[in-house]
Amino acid sequence: MSSNHICPNCKLGLMSVFHDVKGVPVHSVLLMNSRDMAVTYPRGDIKLGYCSDCGFVSNTAFNPAVHEYSTQYEETQGFSPTFREFHHRLALSLIEKYDLKKKTVVEIGCGKGEFLTLLCELGENRGIGFDPAFVKERNPASSSLDIDFVQDFYSEKYSDVKADFFCCKMTLEHIPDTADFIRIVRRAVGDNPNTTVFFQVPDVVRVLKDLAFWDIYYEHCSYFCAGSLARVFREAGFRVLETWTDYDDQYLMITAQPSNEVGPITEIERTAPGVVAEAIKKFLPQHSEQVSYWKRQLTELKQKGGRAVVWGSGSKGVAFLSMLNMNDEIEFVVDINPYRQGKFMAGTGQRIVAPEFLKEYKPDVAIAMNPVYQSEIRQDLSRLGLSTTVMSV
Repeated sequence: MSSNHICPNCKLGLMSVFHDVKGVPVHSVLLMNSRDMAVTYPRGDIKLGYCSDCGFVSNTAFNPAVHEYSTQYEETQGFSPTFREFHHRLALSLIEKYDLKKKTVVEIGCGKGEFLTLLCELGENRGIGFDPAFVKERNPASSSLDIDFVQDFYSEKYSDVKADFFCCKMTLEHIPDTADFIRIVRRAVGDNPNTTVFFQVPDVVRVLKDLAFWDIYYEHCSYFCAGSLARVFREAGFRVLETWTDYDDQYLMITAQPSNEVGPITEIERTAPGVVAEAIKKFLPQHSEQVSYWKRQLTELKQKGGRAVVWGSGSKGVAFLSMLNMNDEIEFVVDINPYRQGKFMAGTGQRIVAPEFLKEYKPDVAIAMNPVYQSEIRQDLSRLGLSTTVMSV
């Protein structure tokens, strides 16, 4: 391990690099319109560092200048009934718990605006969403609601935009200087003690313990456990209300409200470095075994004349295929998102196809990039009259 980077989350600890991956695509869900574009797209290195002071993990080799967040960034999971049910349940829960009725809601990194639209629709709220990837035509429901979308990154220049509720889902992990960003949010929130912020990020402890190499990719430069997430909010001047996990414990959530003073370190923060260190101890020796396992599975299937597809062309699929680097064994990737169909996988170049393509292709195995969607995938295969075996990472 090497230590030469100051932790961007607590500004105290040194980052010790423990995981190094060379030459991965710097974008996972940017639409690749040709195979040539996909396989020649710029690459970067991942050098995951761990902070023994707060338990934060980040890519110390990350360069934000290489990214192209635009309307060609196709991140939505909203075509999945499973995900829509989760979104609806989460929105109702937040509306009920924080009395989000006829209030003003800001969403940072709103994507195509589905969640902000839900919060405004279900709670009769006014919304303001920030995201350079927002596409007005993709969200017709918002036209009848009081929502303004700003096609830009949220930054200090928008700190005068006030709200009763600030929401940020699956965005903070894309931001390298996490402490600086949360302090921007704190200044925007102001001193109204009833203003609530809600953030959602991947849970790094689950990623490490599950040996989920498909959840480590260039766009995600910042990885949190509950303690490191709570710490960055507390030290920015928030009072943490709650941290919890959802979506099969893949997503880590936090709610907080502004405080006039920085409170003392909490038990969850104190134990965070040890929790992450233990997860790293498991990840290091077994990570290569997990990669080898999937290589064996695909090689043996190919040798027997079988066919496999990856189901899910998002970041997990890109990371999975990039790490395995087995193009002959996987020819196609399936996705239910029509905007991704006909495009190509960054790095490895497989064509992305609709589920209906499988009626002709008839794969023996479909590898689900998220176990949450196994039931949904089996239903789609059954609808197509296929007896394809579903495996999950």
